[in-house]
This record gives sequence, C-alpha cells and structure tokens, in this order.
Amino acid sequence: MKVLVTGGGGFLGRYIVEQLVARGEQVRSFGRGSYPDLEASGVEVVRGDIADRDAVLRACQGVEVVYHVAALPGIAMQWRPYEQANIRGTEHVIAACREHGVARLVYTSSPSVTFAGVDQCGVDEQAPYDFDWMIAHRAHYSRSKAIAEQAVLAANDARLRTCALRPHLIWGPRDNHLIPRLIARARAGRLRRVGDGKNRVDTIYVENAAVAHLQAADALLDASSPAAGKAYFLSQNEPVNCWDWIDEILALVDVPPVRKTISRRNAERAGLVLENVYRLLSLSGEPTMTRFLAAQLATSHWFDLSAARRDFGYAPAISSSEGMRRLGAWLRS
Repeated sequence: MKVLVTGGGGFLGRYIVEQLVARGEQVRSFGRGSYPDLEASGVEVVRGDIADRDAVLRACQGVEVVYHVAALPGIAMQWRPYEQANIRGTEHVIAACREHGVARLVYTSSPSVTFAGVDQCGVDEQAPYDFDWMIAHRAHYSRSKAIAEQAVLAANDARLRTCALRPHLIWGPRDNHLIPRLIARARAGRLRRVGDGKNRVDTIYVENAAVAHLQAADALLDASSPAAGKAYFLSQNEPVNCWDWIDEILALVDVPPVRKTISRRNAERAGLVLENVYRLLSLSGEPTMTRFLAAQLATSHWFDLSAARRDFGYAPAISSSEGMRRLGAWLRS
C-alpha cells in the first residue's frame, strides 16, 4: 500500500513515516525540506508547499491513504500565513484526495481548537469550538486548525473516510519546537511560572501519537467505522502538574527549576501589549507572550480518551517515565 505523509520530515510526521516503513508500507513524504535520511530508508521525498494546490495534487497521485500532518504552528500575529498553510493547505489535500480517489484521510488537529481560556478538566469531544474567543484573543493557530478540522470532518463520505486526531503537548526525542524553547528560555532566565502553578495538563509522547495515527487509519478501512467523520483527543491519559512536568524536563539537562512567577492577569496584559506591537508593525516571528499563551500556561486542560480507546483501540504503549528516559538520553547525546 502506498501512503502519503504531509510534513513527513517534521517532528511527529517523521515518527509516522518511520512506523509506516517499519510495517512495510510504501511511503511518500511531502514537505518543503530535503531529507536524505528518509530517502535512504526507502521513502519517496517530494518537495513542495502545502499552500500550492498543484504540488499537493501531484503528491496525492497514486496513494491510498493520506496522513495530513503538515501545519504552521506557533503564536505569530499575522493571520494570512496560518490561513494559507492550515486552511487552504487542508482544502488542497481534501481536493487532491477527491481527484485521485484516495480512500482514507487522517488529519492531525489540535486540542486547542476547543480552548476558550478556561479550565478543561476531563472534557470529551463534545466540547465546542469557540471562534469568538479565538478571534478576540488572536489565537490564529487554533482558529485555523479548527476551520481545517471542520473541513476534514465534513468531507467524510462513502468515497473518502476521514477523521481528526488532537494530540496534546507532543514531546520526545528530536523535538524541534517545544522542548528546545523551554530549555533555551530557562537557561536565559526568561521562563516564568504563570498563575498559581496548580494547573494540570495532558501530554503525549511522540511515538504514542504516531501509533494512534496508524490505528485510526486502520480503523477507517471498515466502511462502517465509528471513527469516520469524528475527532479524537489523544494523550498519555495521566494528567500532570504543568510546572512540575516542565521542571522535570529542565532537570534532564541540569537546568534549575522555574522559580519566578507572574500572575495570569499580568501575563495577559504583557501579552496584549506585545500582540499590538507585532500587529501594528507587521513584525514576523512570535511575541514572547500573548494572551492565548498566558491562558494556556495558567489553566488546566486534560481530556477524556474514552472515544479513541473505544473506536480504534488507542492506549499509550510507551509510559511517561520511559519517554522521559528516552528524551533525557537524546538531550544528553
């Protein structure tokens, strides 16, 4: 079977590619980079931009399953790049699946599509989107992912079975986004505990997130699959104290725990000032703080995984302690 992974050279995408190769699939990776190591393992690497309709159309030719992982992450203040990459890119993927008769599409979404600035404790997939909150707080990533998720789920039908996965706080070896930023900020003395430090969050080890993608795609083989047209939260299924977890990561590289604290209110005030500066001056990159980020760091968000367990058998195979051991070995290597 030939499969396509958009963003196959990225953090999560690479693990999905590797697991597909390990079970004997013919894998094509689509992204903007060049990845000789993937090619050496037998992966067909196709270069292109997810916002380029024709490039996406060519990439989907001849494949049976698409894992759409590619996305623009972050908290930048310009809407258009998120719209182009995350919304238009996903529309291109859906259209290409239609054009080439692709039977299954698994979309990597985000739990932040249901985040509205308040605690989420044990919520399930019935949690609604709150576009008003996203727009008011310039949560461009969340808003773009929510719109794209809606498009993917709406595309589900007898010819193209789709589902969306929402892995929360992906971490592990080869992380090029979350872990390096935490460590860099802590070493520079710029990491602050936001809020009272009691908030609990879900996380997910990257290999568990990758396995879930394969499980969901396998479930969609069945024309009557309960996974078709649905979204699912994913995690380690063991909420942790957010700041204790961050301190545990910092300890892996002998960085002291976070000591300084800022209230959520003051963090949001600082975030609003920075948001306005970046927006008014059309600055690229990301502010060091935004109202969305302050809310994320100060609130609890953990989820009910019953649906993923029931509909495609998801359960974290790699424990958090084993994941931390592997992460520490990679960070020290």
